[in-house]
Amino acid sequence: MSAPGRDTVAGRTALVTGAGNGLGRAIALGLREAGARVVLTGRRREALDQTAALAAGAGPVMRVATVDVADPASVAALAAELADEDVSILVNNAGVPGPVRALTEVEPDEWDAVFAVNVRGVYLMCRAFVPPMVERGHGDVVNLASVSGKRPLAGRTPYCASKLAVIGLSLTLGAEVGPAGVRVNTLSPGPVRGPRMDRNFRLEAERTGTTVEEAERAFASRGTLNRLLEEHEVADAVVAMLRMTGLHGADIDLSAGMVAR
Repeated sequence: MSAPGRDTVAGRTALVTGAGNGLGRAIALGLREAGARVVLTGRRREALDQTAALAAGAGPVMRVATVDVADPASVAALAAELADEDVSILVNNAGVPGPVRALTEVEPDEWDAVFAVNVRGVYLMCRAFVPPMVERGHGDVVNLASVSGKRPLAGRTPYCASKLAVIGLSLTLGAEVGPAGVRVNTLSPGPVRGPRMDRNFRLEAERTGTTVEEAERAFASRGTLNRLLEEHEVADAVVAMLRMTGLHGADIDLSAGMVAR
C-alpha cells in the first residue's frame, strides 16, 4: 500500500457523475480550476458538452462520456471506455429529487426510481471504479448525500431515505477500502440555489397553499445563516475535502447551519 504524503488535486483525473448541470457542473468546473483532468459523465451528451465548453481555454482538457448510473451495462461500458484513464477521484453526484408527496401517496415505481439513481448508481459506480484505486493503493471517493436525511422533511421520504442510505454505503465502503489507501467521504449539502430547489419550492408551495417565495423563506430559515447555499460553495467543499489528506469515513455537513452537530 502506498500513502502519498501530499494528496493534492492538481494533475489527477477526476470522474464526476451528473456533470451536465447544477452541482455536477459546478463541481467539475471547480476540480478543473484546481488542476484536475475531469471526465464529465451524465445521460445527456449535449449538456455535458455545454459544461466542457464553459471550461474551454487554458488548463486540463475535459473528457465527455455518457452513462446511465442506474444501468449496470451502461456503467460497465463506461468503465471499458475509460480504461485508458487513471481515475483516482470519483465524485458520485448524479441524483434525482423524486416526488414531493406524503409517503402513503408515493407509488412503488416512484420510490424505486429514486433509489435506482441515488443509491444503486453510487453502488454501481463504486463497484466499477474503486477496484483500480485499491490496486494502485490510493484514490478518493466523494459521495454527495444531503442534510435532508438527517432531519424530518415532510413530503420527501424517498429522497431523504436514499440520501441517508448513501451515507451508510459510504461508511461501510470506507471501512473496506481504507486499509488499501482509498479514502471515502460524503458531503451533505443543505438547500442549494438552482433549478432543482426552484422546483421543490414550487411543489412545496402547492402542497401547503403558500407562495413560492414563502416556501423558500421557510426552508432557508431552518439554517442559522438564513440563506441558501450557492453551487460554487459545494464545489469548493469537494476540492477542500480532497485536499484534507487525513479525511476518511467522514460525512461533512455543508448546510448553512441547518444541521449542527
